[in-house]
Amino acid sequence: MSLPGPEETARSLRNVGRPTAAEGVWPRESWKALRDAGVLGWTIPTDYGGAGLKSDQVLAGCIELARTDLVSTFILSQFQSACTRFVASTNAELNARWLPKLATGDAFSTVGISHLTTSRQHTAKPAVLAEPKGSAFRISGEIPWVTSGATADILVAGATLPDGSQVLFALPMERPGIEVAAAESLLALNGSSTGPVRLKDVEVTARDFLAGPAEKVLQQGIPGGTGSLTTSALALGHAFHCVDRIRTEAQSRPALEEIAVAFEQDLATLKRDLLAASRGEANPDCTADNLRTRATSQALATSQAFLTASKGAGFVAGHPAERLAREAMFFLVWSCPQAVSSRLLKEFSQCEAGL
Repeated sequence: MSLPGPEETARSLRNVGRPTAAEGVWPRESWKALRDAGVLGWTIPTDYGGAGLKSDQVLAGCIELARTDLVSTFILSQFQSACTRFVASTNAELNARWLPKLATGDAFSTVGISHLTTSRQHTAKPAVLAEPKGSAFRISGEIPWVTSGATADILVAGATLPDGSQVLFALPMERPGIEVAAAESLLALNGSSTGPVRLKDVEVTARDFLAGPAEKVLQQGIPGGTGSLTTSALALGHAFHCVDRIRTEAQSRPALEEIAVAFEQDLATLKRDLLAASRGEANPDCTADNLRTRATSQALATSQAFLTASKGAGFVAGHPAERLAREAMFFLVWSCPQAVSSRLLKEFSQCEAGL
């Protein structure tokens, strides 16, 4: 008897979603359901007790998970990003210590790396600085965006050296000098508990290294980076959720059926292109930035369509339409590279000027 695939597993979890009343609460029940279903091991090799799924399988599963519960799936994406950094490293001791526990859910990891790519790139001084001390480093600064930092056992983070090179490392959260600040009050996804982590003279040794020092450390060992396919998968799943809601409305208002069908056709094409890209199938029209732009546009369009279809009731706080509209705007800012931001601004303004 074969085990269920990731999409089937995700669909089986649709009734275990986060209660709407607990929008600002970390989704423990949903996370336990993901753990019990084996989802946490999707990106971890079988040698460490994971499922060792292929990229397209993971993305397909994440699309379906986001179709039900974006908050939990967003947290999962940060967990998966951390696991992927472990897997890509050559630190066998670190991997043996952490990956089996991450695969079973006995430990939780997240990432703090946006300051190396998109966040705070306009400042003259690096957000997090690594000062060499013999064979080790002293790390100080503020990681601006860390999801579920207070829940994490180990944090995958990065810092910049005085010469401009970067280093990636894994920090056990009990290490002296680490402070998880209060989570930011966000427009949406507050249940993810996303906010700053401050580091003051935190010691990092070779035992903690994942990659680097290198000029662009996040490009070492694994493909992707900002605007990754995972974020596009979450946006696509969110768009599917909005269309599911429109279909429900169409049961009493048949005129909405045509709207739902049109969206579904576009989303099916985008899903096909996204999964093809994850398999490495070359297509100049389906770059990571192009796919991210399309997915973000669909998340925005479908959520606005659902809000429009819901009329005044959808504008009342607590209605699914207003929440989904807020959640869609998340994709305008999270891990959004400049190329995608520029394309979206041109799309919104119908302006072809350079940005």
